[in-house]
Amino acid sequence: MLSYNDSLSVLSPGTPVLHKYKAYGVSALRTLPQLQRLTEEQIFEMEVVAQVFPFKVNNYVVEELINWDNVPNDPMFVLTFPQRDMLKPADFDRMAAAIKRAAPRAEIQALANEIRLELNPHPAGQLEHNIPELHGEKLEGVQHKYRETILFFPSQGQTCHAYCSFCFRWPQFVGMGDLKFATREAARLVDYLRENPQITDVLITGGDPLIMKSETFGAYIRTLIEADLPHFQTIRIGSKALSYWPYRFIADDDAPELLDVFREAVEAGKHVSIMAHFNHPAELETEAVRRAVAAIRSTGAEIRSQSPILRHINDTASAWADMWREQVRMGIIPYYMFVVRDTGAQHYFGVPLARAWRIYTKALRKVSGLARTARGPSMSATPGKIHVLGVTEVAGEKVFALQFLQGRDPDWCNRPFFAKYDEEAVWIDDLKPAFGEESFFFEE
Repeated sequence: MLSYNDSLSVLSPGTPVLHKYKAYGVSALRTLPQLQRLTEEQIFEMEVVAQVFPFKVNNYVVEELINWDNVPNDPMFVLTFPQRDMLKPADFDRMAAAIKRAAPRAEIQALANEIRLELNPHPAGQLEHNIPELHGEKLEGVQHKYRETILFFPSQGQTCHAYCSFCFRWPQFVGMGDLKFATREAARLVDYLRENPQITDVLITGGDPLIMKSETFGAYIRTLIEADLPHFQTIRIGSKALSYWPYRFIADDDAPELLDVFREAVEAGKHVSIMAHFNHPAELETEAVRRAVAAIRSTGAEIRSQSPILRHINDTASAWADMWREQVRMGIIPYYMFVVRDTGAQHYFGVPLARAWRIYTKALRKVSGLARTARGPSMSATPGKIHVLGVTEVAGEKVFALQFLQGRDPDWCNRPFFAKYDEEAVWIDDLKPAFGEESFFFEE
């Protein structure tokens, strides 16, 4: 069991003294009292999967988000605890056999790495195409895929308050150093921004950058602000903290300092947007998250929400409609419904594109215009963000209508194209061009 902050402080009258942050790893599968209601076989299955995929959960998720009367089917349980079918049957059997015969740790680690490398650990060209160069040297810890936006991975933010079972960045957390993005060099990022005036947005991501102490996080933000680059307009912060540890904003020792960092950036003329990951309505129901959202908004920062559509977790129109309605009520802007990336346990969490579009459309019909800002279903694929506009018929052929929301080539943006309808397709690679074309325009 890991400890985070030593204590939690009271920020205002009526705010309760809260428990300390506690994070639980694989050993907790045998010690958490809530798991004692599961069978020995179920616990063993989780231990097997946790050898391959990263597992960490904390006391907030365990005590306030999971409905233990609904386990093992509870969506928040599936979102955070390993599930047997996240591994393909042959891989599960190999790992289970190694554990049962008490194989040496090195052998289990080697087998885990072998399985991981078969799961497309870095999709969408993250290693091959996204890492930029500065003065002839690769800029490690940075990705630059779209002209106006650059991703920055501060090394102190390369973990999370808890891990999502579907996470497409799972290689960050499994000890495979050559698969990890991280950098401490904010100054080099500034140099790159200075030489690329087309960049307007910096997305600070991870991991979760808001796991950092406020002093450390603030140093990165102030380096960007003090560079005084007129073209640099927006700071985005990719974070799951609102869902997994909302006390970060309202009760941690340095919560006031974190809010001051947001406020300082806003007062410096930057647009600050928290890119919040909410995967299920349950994450929006606690008093802690409501207070945290209000605290962030009081600084002038905005909050946008995004999530993939996930089988076993949120693959119903009612779940999405409920999320969007509550987010709008709280002052959060619905932003994206993503499609699960082609990495890790895509076979377990993936929803066919046709079904995802039907769920999105049905959910959209249940909400007002203010909640219809969410764009989807969208695939963050190698060529760009591809939006499934719908299913239609053209010249007697049933097709998917698609367009780019973002592209490696900016000229692709908003350009429609068509693919043959396929009820089982879950990713762009499963689709074939319509109307007898040999390839999609972007493949040329």
